[in-house]
Amino acid sequence: MAATLFYVHDPMCSWCWGFSKVWQKIQDQLPSTINTQLIVGGLAPDSTAPMPSSMQQTLQQTWQHIEQVIPGTEFNHQFWSLNAPRRSTYPACRAVLTAKAQNTNLEIPMIKAIQQAYYLDAKNPSDDSTLIELASEIGCDTDHFTQTLNSDDTQQTLISQIHFARVLGAQGFPSLIVETGSGQRLKVAFDYNDPCVALNNLKHSLDS
Repeated sequence: MAATLFYVHDPMCSWCWGFSKVWQKIQDQLPSTINTQLIVGGLAPDSTAPMPSSMQQTLQQTWQHIEQVIPGTEFNHQFWSLNAPRRSTYPACRAVLTAKAQNTNLEIPMIKAIQQAYYLDAKNPSDDSTLIELASEIGCDTDHFTQTLNSDDTQQTLISQIHFARVLGAQGFPSLIVETGSGQRLKVAFDYNDPCVALNNLKHSLDS
């Protein structure tokens, strides 16, 4: 029976951004017997409050650290001076789910668009206006996207995915968990710079 590799992430998680290139390489090398499923874990709930300066400084330091430990990862540090940051990633998570609900092929383009906007273009994906702009750029039905972005159904889907991430045992983002053909769920250790680590651990988990 086919196994499923769950990737638990948040589109506004900076470590997920750092992992994105290796994650793509992992997917490119997965055997056809392994399906992949993306789960948004919801890093930070909805908030209209400005992000405290201490948290802004901590996140800026995290970005700098990621640039050092994951070579090739880029951040536009002007984000912090050009925006009024909020500690709120649920809107971006809902945007991914809303795009996917329109067309499953729009899930990954929305994730990439959010990451590009946030980390490279210094735009704020905590703002619905940014997310609606990105939805238009990737080919969503913008009117429908706008109507459903904050709907009860979309919010319930997000809460369900957050709950499922916890059931899977995800601890932090990103997380990789494999569900074997027999239904057993195992965490898959990975390296931010080497796809072979996850691939080898995955193979070992499925062979054991």
